[in-house]
Amino acid sequence: MRCPRSLRQALDASGTPRPRIVVDLSRVTFMDSTGINIFIAAHRSLTEAGGLAAPTEAVMRLLQIVGVDAVIDCRETLHQALSD
Repeated sequence: MRCPRSLRQALDASGTPRPRIVVDLSRVTFMDSTGINIFIAAHRSLTEAGGLAAPTEAVMRLLQIVGVDAVIDCRETLHQALSD
């Protein structure tokens, strides 16, 4: 998704009992602070459900640099993220 508004809408689980959102990052080649902020906001609204899956090496490096991997569960594969 290229539009931050579309990403925010896709991550909005308000009104869903016990939501679980896993974001497959395997095809993401670039992410800026807007994407990071959207993930953090979505994580805060969900508190404990969901995570990020299959980030590319460049995206994972960014998540580690800004410390998102310490706050949001990041799994190597989509299968791992969905299996928990």
